[in-house]
Amino acid sequence: MYVCIRIYNIFFLYAVTRMSFIEYQDIIQDGDTAIVYLGHDSMFPVTIQHGSQTQTKYGVMRHSTDLIGKKYGSKVTCSKGGWVYILYPTPELWTMNLPHRTQILYSTDISLITMMLELKPGSVVCESGTGSGSLSHAIIRTVAPTGHLYTVEFHQQRAEKAMEEFRQHKVDHLVTVKNQDVCKSGFGMSHIADAVFLDIPSPWEAIGHAKSALKVEGGRICSFSPCIEQVQRTCRALEGHGFTEINTLEILLRVHDVRTIRLQIPDLGKPLEDQASPASDANDAPKPMTYSQDACSIFKSGVPPRETVGHTGYLTFATKSLF
Repeated sequence: MYVCIRIYNIFFLYAVTRMSFIEYQDIIQDGDTAIVYLGHDSMFPVTIQHGSQTQTKYGVMRHSTDLIGKKYGSKVTCSKGGWVYILYPTPELWTMNLPHRTQILYSTDISLITMMLELKPGSVVCESGTGSGSLSHAIIRTVAPTGHLYTVEFHQQRAEKAMEEFRQHKVDHLVTVKNQDVCKSGFGMSHIADAVFLDIPSPWEAIGHAKSALKVEGGRICSFSPCIEQVQRTCRALEGHGFTEINTLEILLRVHDVRTIRLQIPDLGKPLEDQASPASDANDAPKPMTYSQDACSIFKSGVPPRETVGHTGYLTFATKSLF
């Protein structure tokens, strides 16, 4: 009995001190997944391993001496004198750095999906397909610590790789990965899900299974499709299965670049009260506007980009009818 308790205590201490995408820790440890931040548009994930090293454009980082034991967010100097930051992984950072096995959803769409599906801690969610796990990590973080994600992936290797990443990120207790065709076999459960998300080529074929997976008293569904023809067929299927509040949204992101603008102040002449009386020479021509070389106005301005990111996909939402 003593041995069992001792082993359990060791396992518990190991579990609560290891890196997890849902539980923050301060110190970098052996086995962690961390984000190496070189700049806003330059970062990559790395698995911390004792005795290993990582090459960057600023030189080498040695995991044992430069990373392990340091705090997340630390500024680490590389062998060439340059430096990087080591960041704690979040679902948002993972989305920007994960290995792409499929096309993924980004944080702009993910935030809307999370809100419109009304996800919260304790929610039970069904997802198909898993893909690269971008949305999956965000859902797990939202429903933790008492909720659960059931995710279905048609491709066996992608399903296995996703489960491997969930274990590495210490969130596997909050997710169940299944390798099956959701259009034929469904999610393998009935009337327990608070929400269903579909990201598959023919979502209209899975609407019936999604309805069966949703709880009896209602629930929300979302389908992501890149083509409007897919949206039309999905909406017809949703209506045919009695779903209500059907609507489709598209997010077009337009980021403004905030810059410091300097404008010279024009010389507008003397004030009105200082001007000559009406008896002055009427033939005096107005003086051209002049600019002072030294007087400038400095202010911040939002400048729109010349090119805007275009269409990614349509998000169709609906509510399961209570009747």
